[in-house]
Amino acid sequence: MAGTARGSAVKIQSLGWLLPVLATVLLGACSQMVRWEDGPTRHSTLEPRPERYEVKAGDTLYSIAFRHHLDFRDVAQWNGLGGSYLIRPGQVLRLRPGQGNEAPAQEVVVRREVPMGAPQTSPVPSSTVATPRPIPNPEPPATSSRPTPKPTPAPTQRPQPTVASTPVAGWNWPVGGKLVKGFKPPESKGIDLAAEVGSPVKAAAAGRVVYSGTALKGYGQLIIIKHDDTHLSAYGYNRKRLVKEGDQVQAGQQIAEVGLGPAQQPMLHFEIRRRGQPVDPIRLLPKAG
Repeated sequence: MAGTARGSAVKIQSLGWLLPVLATVLLGACSQMVRWEDGPTRHSTLEPRPERYEVKAGDTLYSIAFRHHLDFRDVAQWNGLGGSYLIRPGQVLRLRPGQGNEAPAQEVVVRREVPMGAPQTSPVPSSTVATPRPIPNPEPPATSSRPTPKPTPAPTQRPQPTVASTPVAGWNWPVGGKLVKGFKPPESKGIDLAAEVGSPVKAAAAGRVVYSGTALKGYGQLIIIKHDDTHLSAYGYNRKRLVKEGDQVQAGQQIAEVGLGPAQQPMLHFEIRRRGQPVDPIRLLPKAG
């Protein structure tokens, strides 16, 4: 009996190396890699992301994608939203590509017609070859004057757009003020600019307002502007929002008033997202002075 106990202990100790491996696998199953882009340098970190998200009042597709660092077009595609991007409270959205939803592969039997009297160039199993029927007086097929219709191409997934060197016609500073916090993800996904309370917050580039509200925790009164299919800009810690969702804005147009950030310090939080991922605004904004 003692020998059996000692043998079990040895086996448990020999399997101890498996514990770190299993922990790594479980961590990978519960997390998803989020890539932070910082110009030519790229930083990576693991950040938990749920499989699904239940839409709440005040949410838009853009705010949900923004919160989870996703491209809004991918979220729309994963959930079959089409081009309207309409969502409703209580709706459950998938935040990752679907898995296991594809139709099961079916066995396809390929049959090849072999002309009578022609040698067979390669062996084909008899179960996959159709038995040729005798043709009494074979004649050449009749030719048709109409052109052969071209096969309809199979639908393909939306390709990722190529980012041009200057996709936005110039970025502008959203507010005049001192830089008090730079871009350092994941703790800082944008920049903080000190400014007096009530100072005008201006659109950094022309675009359409796709979110204006307070549903995103940590941003206060937030405005998100879509500039093209690749870029979004965000303006947080506002005291007052002057635009609503759907408004078209011009570069330099006032959209809000500066409010109070962390520790009740007057400032604006500003972000630029490319395909859902934060990028360093300083690299895109014109040099000060």
